[in-house]
Amino acid sequence: MKPQQTIEAPIELRGRGLFTGEEVTVRLKPAESDSGVVFVCARGSAPPTRIKAHVSNVTKRARRSSLRNGTLAIETVEHCLAALHGLGIDNIDIEIDGSELPGGDGSSGIFVDAIRSAGIRELPEPARPIVVRDTIRVTEGDAELIAVPSETDDLNILYDLDYGPDGPLPRQIYGICLSSDCFCEEIAPARTFLFEEEAHQFREAGFGAHLTHKDIVIIGPDGVIENEFRFPNECVRHKILDLIGDLYLAGRPVYGKIIARKSGHALNHELVRRLVEAGERREQQSRLVGKPEFDARQLRSVLPHRYPFLLVDRVLELEAGRRAVGVKNVSINEPYFQGHYPSQPIMPGVLIIEAMAQLAGILLSQKLEHTGKVAVLLSMDNVKFRRPVVPGDQLVLEVEALRVRARTGHVRCKARVGDAIVAQAEIKFMMVDAEPV
Repeated sequence: MKPQQTIEAPIELRGRGLFTGEEVTVRLKPAESDSGVVFVCARGSAPPTRIKAHVSNVTKRARRSSLRNGTLAIETVEHCLAALHGLGIDNIDIEIDGSELPGGDGSSGIFVDAIRSAGIRELPEPARPIVVRDTIRVTEGDAELIAVPSETDDLNILYDLDYGPDGPLPRQIYGICLSSDCFCEEIAPARTFLFEEEAHQFREAGFGAHLTHKDIVIIGPDGVIENEFRFPNECVRHKILDLIGDLYLAGRPVYGKIIARKSGHALNHELVRRLVEAGERREQQSRLVGKPEFDARQLRSVLPHRYPFLLVDRVLELEAGRRAVGVKNVSINEPYFQGHYPSQPIMPGVLIIEAMAQLAGILLSQKLEHTGKVAVLLSMDNVKFRRPVVPGDQLVLEVEALRVRARTGHVRCKARVGDAIVAQAEIKFMMVDAEPV
């Protein structure tokens, strides 16, 4: 398997944001295995805010990919992520003192040059790619993205950029098998492009006021205005560049074949969400047959609940202070099925919530400051039930910590049966001292 990689040494670059024109300084720093790509916002005297490059942190923007944590956002991350994906950088900290990454010439060139200057270092842990195992298709109007399995351990992209017979650009089709050399030579130099009418709209909206026709590819009725294409099909190559960057929002490399037609950032993000969900389900299924973090006997030492109210059978995965995955096997012998309902047994929704809350209590109990404390439910928000749970189902419970303090905990929970989400909620807890036994 390929090893994970980071950069050899820190390096700094400066430039102006493509949309905002803001002058920013960016420092790329090596990072440890399995830490991923993390943007570190250092603005003013406030403590730095870390934003992981992951689709769960994407915030909606027009014509670009942006990430948010609370009130802080980093704009136009796709060209940087494309360079990292193309050069195989799995782990890196990216410190930035502004709100938008430097745009350079609208390509990935500025980031490729920086990474190559810093050097690339292998790490001891193997890469953990998301491998496309099943066909996934997402659409938006006449645009579509299809991910299909590949026989090779790499990423293949075929892009069809077709605005129709009366469109502003002739049809362009291009395909690549992603490698460092291929990316640097064929994709990284391709620049952002706008049609003349779009450029006027963006200027009126206050974007790109510092740019001239020499700085960006603007296409008018008679072709490129005061500039030249670097490739005859530069536009489709840049679409592939954006797609490579957006795919890295999976948090890991993607292996498979991607077939794209007129896709943009929003559709790219939707495909990534589907790929991440499919990858998580496969990993959970593999853990179901592996050794659990806590089995039924060990759970009794962590949770105060007992029959018939102990609703977690085992914990499959536990990252203290971050997330947990557990299982509840739903049997026809559950006592509540005698009355809910005898002729049509359905697991009560409140017990599904209780199962998620118990797993959250296990997660919170692993924090050192919570030793000897019990998580007591304080409030619930955004509770949704999506389908019934019946005897024979296996509930896979997922809990993600949103905020954990000495006396409180705030978590996001989901419950699945197979591929389907059956319930979800955000739950807050108060940590209270456990009563002596």
